[in-house]
Amino acid sequence: MIGSILNLFRNKKTETDNEMKYLITGLGNIGAEYAHTRHNIGFDILDTMAEEKGLTFEDKRYGAVTTYKFKGRNFILLKPNTYVNLSGRAVNYWLQKEKVPVSKLLVVVDDLALPFGTLRLKPKGGDAGHNGLKSIQSTLGTTNYARLRFGIGNNFNRGQQVDYVLGKWDRDEKAVLSEKIEQAIEMIKSFGTIGTAQTMNMYNNK
Repeated sequence: MIGSILNLFRNKKTETDNEMKYLITGLGNIGAEYAHTRHNIGFDILDTMAEEKGLTFEDKRYGAVTTYKFKGRNFILLKPNTYVNLSGRAVNYWLQKEKVPVSKLLVVVDDLALPFGTLRLKPKGGDAGHNGLKSIQSTLGTTNYARLRFGIGNNFNRGQQVDYVLGKWDRDEKAVLSEKIEQAIEMIKSFGTIGTAQTMNMYNNK
C-alpha cells in the first residue's frame, strides 16, 4: 500500500516536472564562418540568455544544450548542430528525450519578411520559405508549434539573398542589436510563464 502511494507520488511529481519544461530552440549553423551572422540570430539570443546566468552549453547529441531556470520553469536551450536545413532532427530528439510536448516548444528564427529588429511571436504557421522551419515541420508532422521570428530585413539586391542572410550585421544594426536580443529573451521568458497569447498581446505590437 505504502509502495503504491509512493509510486503515485513519484508519477505525479514527474508529470508536474514535465509540465514545467520548455524546449527553446535557436536556429543557426555551426562553424566559425557562420558565427554572428543574420542567419544565426537564434544562436546569439540563446547564447546571451545563457551568459546572463553564467550557464555553459554542453555538446550533446544533435546539439549544444543547457537548462535555464526561471520562476519554477526549466527552459531547455538547444542550439542544433545539424545545420539549419536539418533542424528537425535535433528538435524531435530533444522533445522526446525530455518528454516536452510540442505545445511547449518555441523556435527562435530569423525572418526576411520582417523589418530588422521586429519581433513577432506566433503560435503556429507555415515555413515561409525558411529551411529550418521546413525541416521541423516535416519531422514533427505539424505546423502547430510556437515560433519567435526575429526580423533581419531584406536590404539586398536581386540574387544576393544568400550572401545577405549569411552576412554579418551592418554598423547601424549592431548599434541596436543588443537591445533587440534582450527583448527577445524577455519574450521567451514570457512565453513560458504567461503563455503565447498574452505574450503576443504584450510584445507583438512594440
